[in-house]
Amino acid sequence: QVQLVESGGGLVQPGGSLRLSCAASGFTFNNERMSWYRQAPGKERELVADITNLGFVTNYADSVKGRFTISRDNAKNTVFLQMNSLKPEDTAVYYCNTRVRYINYWGKGTLVTVSS
Repeated sequence: QVQLVESGGGLVQPGGSLRLSCAASGFTFNNERMSWYRQAPGKERELVADITNLGFVTNYADSVKGRFTISRDNAKNTVFLQMNSLKPEDTAVYYCNTRVRYINYWGKGTLVTVSS
């Protein structure tokens, strides 16, 4: 079955960096677009970034453009989110997502807290 396992979250000071990873299994990874979403307390889940199956096209939310970079390693079935210049408003649970045969799959999420 499809499994997505996020890692790399934690507590970081404003201006700092974190790199999130999502290890995928149970489907043909290099056939599928991969996405990162986040959900802050009291807010709806929002798309942060996504990347096409071979990594040629990426898209970002306006709030993270120029600070976050999504990438993937198809040999390792892993997608990454490099987050730089972090702000307190980036605090959220970050989720990995993919859609396989019209079904959405989610990881359990990893918490990112940006605070001094």
